[in-house]
Amino acid sequence: MLKGVILLCNMTTMSTYDLEIFVEVIKRGSFTKAAEALGSEKAYLSRVVSKLEAHLNTKLLQRSTRALSMTEAGRELFERAQGILSAIEETELRLQSKQSEPQGVLKLTSGVEFGLLVVNKWVNKFLHQHPLARVDFEQTNRVVDLVHDGFDLAIRVGELKDSSLSARRIGELRYGLFASPGYLKLVSTPRKVEDLERLDVIAFSVFSAQGLRVQKGNQTFETKRPPRLIANGSMSARDAVMADLGVAMLPLIYAAEFEAQNKLVRVLPDWIRPPAPVHAVFPSNKYLTPKVRAFVDLAVSEFAQIKQ
Repeated sequence: MLKGVILLCNMTTMSTYDLEIFVEVIKRGSFTKAAEALGSEKAYLSRVVSKLEAHLNTKLLQRSTRALSMTEAGRELFERAQGILSAIEETELRLQSKQSEPQGVLKLTSGVEFGLLVVNKWVNKFLHQHPLARVDFEQTNRVVDLVHDGFDLAIRVGELKDSSLSARRIGELRYGLFASPGYLKLVSTPRKVEDLERLDVIAFSVFSAQGLRVQKGNQTFETKRPPRLIANGSMSARDAVMADLGVAMLPLIYAAEFEAQNKLVRVLPDWIRPPAPVHAVFPSNKYLTPKVRAFVDLAVSEFAQIKQ
């Protein structure tokens, strides 16, 4: 009985999303299936459960390569969490039924490049669809503290760091190697990956400031020559490529327009880098206001139509 009281007291400092993750993992029977259901990452869910165990100072799950099983404490948490989440969901539905139309100010942030190229279009469409809504959109490359700075939503590219924030996966950015027609006339088009070693490389510092690293299936290749240019943005790297300065790994959506105009040429298309996930990040998965939910749904729908 005492153990249950202690557990209940400790639960008051947990986020509802942490509890939702734990319940989903139990219901689905694995971190992988729960991650698919929540639109999140398996590793992130595992870290959340580990954080819960550390917070409660008790083991909640017995993990094996084949299955998950609850400990006694895990079963108690599961039962209590289900009750809490059901009560919250019922309250949320009642409140949202009184305000189903998105309205008020949506305070939104994203990275500068992705914001200029992609999120701006989502904002415009959102405002057309919801005349009672307004948007305060900040484009910045700093990682904004959503809670402290009062943001409703962030659109972030790349792997998410462990945090108490909630997230929904919107899609992923895919990449390819590109050069300009003028540069390829000077050096000839690479036919095999080893040919990259003789080319000038435009490096994107987020990936590596050392060289160009590409992969094809289980094979990996990395150039050894120092980059001709190290850029901290994909658009800067793209502009350098179009200035006949070398070859770079670029997001396909950043290069598509210029490839169609024959200003960029994709080379060695089988050699790529892993896609970068794109997430909508918000302070809580519960109590999502209609404006936040509507914008995230729009972003998911719009991203699915982007050709990569």
